[in-house]
Amino acid sequence: MYGRKTLNRHASLMNRMAQVLGINLTEMMIRGKISGDEWREAVVRCASCSEPGECLHWLAEHAEAGVDRNAAPMSEAPGYCTNRMMMARLRHQRADEDALAAEVAEGG
Repeated sequence: MYGRKTLNRHASLMNRMAQVLGINLTEMMIRGKISGDEWREAVVRCASCSEPGECLHWLAEHAEAGVDRNAAPMSEAPGYCTNRMMMARLRHQRADEDALAAEVAEGG
């Protein structure tokens, strides 16, 4: 089992990864797109990653995508990301909901 410090560090990495991908994990939890159990499992998967240094480097290279509203989010997590599939699912769900909201706003 992982210690609290390790889990906190990987929760931060995971949240930063989501942010760079244009995903707000807190919002997704509130909207029922990811449960607390899924979030915890994702943190443990992140903690088991063999590439945390590479992840930090990737996040630093793409930091503007997570903080600059004018910067487009990255389209996908790096191939070694242990949460790549979850992030892709959440990103697609968000895109589908955004498209539906735009259609409703247009009166469609």
